[in-house]
Amino acid sequence: MPTTQLSRRHVLQGGAIIVGFSLSRSLPTVAASGTAPSKAVALDEVDSYLALERDGSAIVYSGKVDLGTGVQTALTQMAADELDLPLSRVRVIQGDTALTPDQGPTYGSLSIQNGGTQIRAAAATARRKLVQLASERLGTPADALVTRDGRVTPAAGGEGIAYADLLKDGHFSLKLDKDAPSKNPDAFSFVGKSVARLDIPAKIYASSTYMQDVKLPGMLHGRVIRPPAIEARLTAVDEASVAGMPGLVKVVREGDFLGVVATSEWTAIKAAEKLSATWSKAETLPEQSRLWEHVRATPVVKEDVTSNVGDADAAMSKAARTLKATYDFAIHTHGSIGPSCAVAEPEGDALTVWTASQMTHALRTQLSAMFSLPPDKVRCIYVEGSGCYGRNGHEDAAADAAILARAVGKPVRVQWSRADEHGWDPKGPPTLIDLSAGLDDNGAVTAWSSQFHIPVGAAGSVPLVAATLAGLPHETALAPGNIVHNSAIPYGFPNVKTVCRRLATTPLRPSWIRTPGRMQNTFANEAFFDECAAAAGVDPLDYRLRSLADARGTEVLRRVAALAKWESRPSPKGDAKDQGDVQTGRGLSYVKYELYRTYVAAVAEVEVERRTGMIRAKRVFVVQDCGQIINPDGVRNQIEGNVIQTVSRVLKEEVMFDRSRVTSTDWASYPILTFPEVPEIVMELIDRPRDKPWGAGEPSAAVIPAAISNAVFDAIGLRLRSVPFTPEKVKTALQRT
Repeated sequence: MPTTQLSRRHVLQGGAIIVGFSLSRSLPTVAASGTAPSKAVALDEVDSYLALERDGSAIVYSGKVDLGTGVQTALTQMAADELDLPLSRVRVIQGDTALTPDQGPTYGSLSIQNGGTQIRAAAATARRKLVQLASERLGTPADALVTRDGRVTPAAGGEGIAYADLLKDGHFSLKLDKDAPSKNPDAFSFVGKSVARLDIPAKIYASSTYMQDVKLPGMLHGRVIRPPAIEARLTAVDEASVAGMPGLVKVVREGDFLGVVATSEWTAIKAAEKLSATWSKAETLPEQSRLWEHVRATPVVKEDVTSNVGDADAAMSKAARTLKATYDFAIHTHGSIGPSCAVAEPEGDALTVWTASQMTHALRTQLSAMFSLPPDKVRCIYVEGSGCYGRNGHEDAAADAAILARAVGKPVRVQWSRADEHGWDPKGPPTLIDLSAGLDDNGAVTAWSSQFHIPVGAAGSVPLVAATLAGLPHETALAPGNIVHNSAIPYGFPNVKTVCRRLATTPLRPSWIRTPGRMQNTFANEAFFDECAAAAGVDPLDYRLRSLADARGTEVLRRVAALAKWESRPSPKGDAKDQGDVQTGRGLSYVKYELYRTYVAAVAEVEVERRTGMIRAKRVFVVQDCGQIINPDGVRNQIEGNVIQTVSRVLKEEVMFDRSRVTSTDWASYPILTFPEVPEIVMELIDRPRDKPWGAGEPSAAVIPAAISNAVFDAIGLRLRSVPFTPEKVKTALQRT
């Protein structure tokens, strides 16, 4: 076959295998050292965020990191525009605790909204300083000067002065002014335009260094032997079982933590398999078949009332009609395609860790507590790894590597296996929601009441497995994320009460996972809202518009309806009870993210096969308003990723477990969406260049579950209230009709 005719389809049909690799790539970061360089990292210092190089180019220091989401490119656009530099003269250093300010973990769709606006303010403050310095040098009033291409020049014309000549040492020694005037959006050269991702070329040509590629001189390899059950205790280790094994450096035991260190990764794997260890039995997990009974029976430690308008109980008792429903959302794992990896190097009383963590500053705090080290003796350096969109195993791999490295006094790399990743990364906790609504004679909602059964805790550091097993100091509080958001609703009903019942415990170690809480809560609210619309016999779009007073919310709903060519009618379709094997339907969903930012509306078009119970998401239409858009192409990437990942979570994903451990430890037992199952995605972005930028990484995921549920109801007249919507659940529901 001529090369010009070769395609992925031809390769797959022909059974060919193409392997790409690179050899001996070195680490493209600063030299290993637990001692922090002398650099400002305080949040109120311009030098914490910016420095000028000798040629006048700028270095941007970002505590937020690019998880494959395009944040690095967007931050470069923001800084380049504010400093009047070309993109090629701005580079971003991210997630190095010795060099970058602690802007908080990279989560919550806050990288641009918070992190980017801090960098923009620093750049605006810096530009104003450069103009002032040029004014003094040129004897020209500051308001008669302009910045252009790394120079300050008279507006009337003239050569002016280069930034590098104004700031000889590259430091500003200046407090950040968060109110420093930003440029007029009309003068932006890059913001609001689709700039090609800066990280993609290196990835295409295999010259990019991922976390899994990091190598250090003299580096050894470690592997951790996992307990056969959660909370099992290590009672005995027979080191003789691996004695004399070529390449084995050390067996490391600390409490219930057991690992091996070897000269190669393969030797570490084989030694971990061969090492004989005895563990106690443990059955601390509930029966999965009775998960929701377990959740409902878990002690409640507090109640968060997230909205309380009017008197929902009294209005409910007087309603002409009352609806009730219970929704649940399964435990999910991140399912990162590349298992977690980390490298740790001890150096005297200091520790340096290379990690794909999206929260390097928080990880530093955890590691310093584990080993009783001052925080400035621990350095965490971000290197891009497999996407996590929350908190997966990256931090745990770092803790594994740190324990093993300190045990042998040399740098150690720990690469998790697939079973490690699926079995031991923290999970998105189960969510159970009870809802009720009262309708008047015209079908309007007069009362709305809901109770969300979710774990206690808020966004923070998740306890590290290695620290727990080793009995080292560590955080013990649950940290499932700030999952109460969007339990309250955006609609203007006269009587509303929404309560989050915070549970003392939850099965499996919890963590935030993409759109934590907001996805589960929006799923229940928007699907139940559709139940009310169906009971009233009103078109789902019209029903929402009647209860929504927010002009921007109304706009995204109307525009998604136009984009999808929405047919105004009640749901389900008139032929939903038809016995034809394949039925199609459409569903609508809406969110105002956290009730104060990013608006999203979606329409899902599904196909339901009655015989098999299979649901296929054929097309998804999305309209999003996230204020000022930095990079339209980047936002589109985010929305596409959100839709694909969430369709997978809604239709396929569920963590399976027995009384002792997670049992879905591979792709066969934890299936995800395949390429042929990816829906067509059609979207429209609303740009508001004079508004603040809001988050784009999470919000569009929140609307997908309800849109699919509502579309299935429209297709076959059955309401699916339990994620995932597996074929077995669909067939069971059909058999009941």
